[in-house]
Amino acid sequence: MRIVIALGGNALLRRDESPSADNQRRNVATAAAALAPIARAHELVISHGNGPQVGLLALQSAAGAPEQAYPLDILDAETEGMIGYLIEQELNNLLPPAHRCAVLLTQIEVDADDPAFRHPSKPIGPLYDEVQARQLARERGWAVAPDGERFRRVVASPRPRRIFELAVIELLVSQGVIVICAGGGGVPVVCRADGSLVGVEAVIDKDFASALLARELRAEAFVMLTDVDAVYSDWATAAARAMRRASPRSLRELDFAPGSMAPKVEAACEFVDQTGAMAAIGRLEDAQAILRGEAGTIIRPDVAGIEWYAR
Repeated sequence: MRIVIALGGNALLRRDESPSADNQRRNVATAAAALAPIARAHELVISHGNGPQVGLLALQSAAGAPEQAYPLDILDAETEGMIGYLIEQELNNLLPPAHRCAVLLTQIEVDADDPAFRHPSKPIGPLYDEVQARQLARERGWAVAPDGERFRRVVASPRPRRIFELAVIELLVSQGVIVICAGGGGVPVVCRADGSLVGVEAVIDKDFASALLARELRAEAFVMLTDVDAVYSDWATAAARAMRRASPRSLRELDFAPGSMAPKVEAACEFVDQTGAMAAIGRLEDAQAILRGEAGTIIRPDVAGIEWYAR
């Protein structure tokens, strides 16, 4: 079976955890241990988030002289290489030599006129209290927004349209290579009038980029792994209920947090609607159980409404 698995940023770096190299390597090693059994049995393509990492690099870059600051597309590329390197190495440490891995820097086209450029919404970087966030916004020209009880910087998150390295990814997968690509949503680029490419100041949502990747690769399963065990209705309230199985139509009738679960749910629904295959959302450590239909939330076109886990 061909599977695309998207590792959430919170699965690689826990909330409020220091973004040190040691912490990230330890979390990636945990992720690799969850993915290795799947890689042994299936064709596997891995994508990953980069919100905390790209935000940290942007913060470091902004600390220098203005002319030395790097734009977000270059920082996206840096994080794609950095996190991909860690995933590749930790997987190679667990898999036999016959299972080869490759990290592929991935350019993804976006529309220069996408409304997202006028309405930043993608959270990146560390969490701040409101006073600190407002001060940084004034000093650095950032947009900031609530993230739970605290605040984070938000940037433009245009929709992905085309993956330029798709043919290379397909070639590698067909040769049995485990491909790590589209990391952090890929590097956002636009096409100039002459057909040449140029990067833009944005961070593509990893879930939408991964759904596009899964569709284009004709994956039989698209799985988003995070730090939450399932999709919930009425999240963070006494009425919260975990969903076992759901149809895209039933999920679209509910409201989800725009900065966290909403893009995952919509990405899953789009994939299922356009392919008829299975999508799933769940916890990293439940990866194998999710593929067996025993954990997480499974989204399929043949499910009638929503099936719930017992309270």
